Amino acid sequence: MNSTSTQFVPSRRMGIYEPIHQMAMWGDFKGDNCLDTSPPLILDVDAKIDNQSEDTSHGTLGPSNRYDQEASKMADKVSRRLAQNREAARKSRLRKKAYVQQLENSKLRLIQLEQELERARQQGFYVGGGLDTSQLGYSGTINPGIATFEMEYSHWVEEQNRQTDNLRNALHSDIGDPELRKHVDGAMRHYFKLFTMKATAARADVFYLMSGMWKTSAERFFFWIGGLRPSELLKILLPQLEPLSSNQRFEVCTLRQSCQQAEDALSQGMEKLHQIVAETLASGQLVEGNCLAQVRTAMEKLEALVRFVDQADHLRQETLQQISRILTTRQAARGLLALGEYLKRLRTLSTLWSSRSAESSQ
Repeated sequence: MNSTSTQFVPSRRMGIYEPIHQMAMWGDFKGDNCLDTSPPLILDVDAKIDNQSEDTSHGTLGPSNRYDQEASKMADKVSRRLAQNREAARKSRLRKKAYVQQLENSKLRLIQLEQELERARQQGFYVGGGLDTSQLGYSGTINPGIATFEMEYSHWVEEQNRQTDNLRNALHSDIGDPELRKHVDGAMRHYFKLFTMKATAARADVFYLMSGMWKTSAERFFFWIGGLRPSELLKILLPQLEPLSSNQRFEVCTLRQSCQQAEDALSQGMEKLHQIVAETLASGQLVEGNCLAQVRTAMEKLEALVRFVDQADHLRQETLQQISRILTTRQAARGLLALGEYLKRLRTLSTLWSSRSAESSQ
């Protein structure tokens, strides 16, 4: 070897520096079967490595493009699947809505048939095994407002029975007045809801509401302008409120007198309306046969009937609010419990009376 000094040249193959004396040693032993490590070979190898690196980088870019394409296809597939799911859900909601509407219509129709059967049974009108709805004062067509009211009123009675039981349990428990007040306020709101329902029903068919056909027969026995007289309820429920202080008793009696005066005024107004409508229908010659003008005028007069129903219910609502103000929380709870039980007994009386009448006719 000509030199033993060590010099380093860079090699891009390994990323390190190799001693140049090793290259000289490899040159001494170079033969036919030996590796030719002359500089041109090293440069060629380095060039190949560079080419391989470029090829490798290009090879990596190819799969990346394929991956992006596959990801895009997958995103499109997911989007289509989500769109299909949304469309299927929308159609399912429409089918469900149509099914629920069909059930509601069937229920309303069933309520109508039950009403017709009940009226026919009570009044005894049967024609050839079928119902003569003209005799019952019912046209046979469904009044949506009345059908909805009867369905809501049925739910209202169920809820009232539940609240009555809750009041009884609350009074027999050891809960304090704040918790008991929640039961009282809930029962009061429930009665106010009934007045709102009746106001809507009166505008749909005031004659139906006034007839009391939505009530049981025993309740109709005490009917007054679409409901019970507040003064009579105070008289019936007053013993259930004892013990009362002298001041409470005085205020309850004063409230009852005020109710009686308002009831008398409304009753006189109803009598006057009866007279006006009767005279309107009888005006002119009754034998003429043409009554359209008189009937139209009478219908205009009957618009006042809705206001009488509203005023009567307003009096009932004011009575409940005033008696709740006069009484303590526990007394108000006992009063609402007594009112709920009284109405429940009226309904039970109607059921037993109907059963008795049916048995006696057999």
